[in-house]
Amino acid sequence: MASGRRRGVESSATRAVLIEAAAQLIREEGYPAVTARRVASRAGLKPQLVHYYFRTMDELFVAVIRLGGEMMLERVAKAVGSEQPLEAVWRLSKDIQSTTLSMEFLALANHRKAVRAEVKRYAEQLRIVQTGALARHFEAYGIEPRIAPIVAMVLMNSVAMHLMLEEALGISLGHRETQEFIEHCLRRVATASNQSKAARDGKATVADSAAAKSIPRTRRPAARAARSATAK
Repeated sequence: MASGRRRGVESSATRAVLIEAAAQLIREEGYPAVTARRVASRAGLKPQLVHYYFRTMDELFVAVIRLGGEMMLERVAKAVGSEQPLEAVWRLSKDIQSTTLSMEFLALANHRKAVRAEVKRYAEQLRIVQTGALARHFEAYGIEPRIAPIVAMVLMNSVAMHLMLEEALGISLGHRETQEFIEHCLRRVATASNQSKAARDGKATVADSAAAKSIPRTRRPAARAARSATAK
């Protein structure tokens, strides 16, 4: 049964400091390092304040997941808005801090059922944003991908996460070749996008030229003005 005593408000600056302290511990030492005493010590506060703002440690974990999830959604939204969304997402997926936090969230969800739904929600939101942006990019440039956009995103994010997990263990065999292969694929997509854009721009130029030639002489005020000036 939940405690009936007063809790700290969610907009409290102290609560935000505790959440950030927990996030730092997760990134540096993993989620098992997150205890009320460790979080309070990192925040420079008394341990009692952790329980004042969070009834359980799971509540604190959920708050950290929401903070990290919203920040990642914002970064992904910015990345997929670029001219080469696939390359931007690949670069983002190799960011050490973000990927480390994501891996810890997955491990946390596997061991603490209370936070599983929150991890699932943000993971699916991220995938929807990434996949939707890539699909729109392909459609806009007239590219017919050999694999579905959602498959491309799952494979790319999975590879990046696996490589970083192995690097943390000191394993690097095959990493360079794998990254070169993925970057080669990304260059091919970028080339296809650029060629499609150039072809589209070329068609637009030809169409504009043809349209200009089709305008009757009586509808060309600039031409009439020029002839009139010459006559004078």
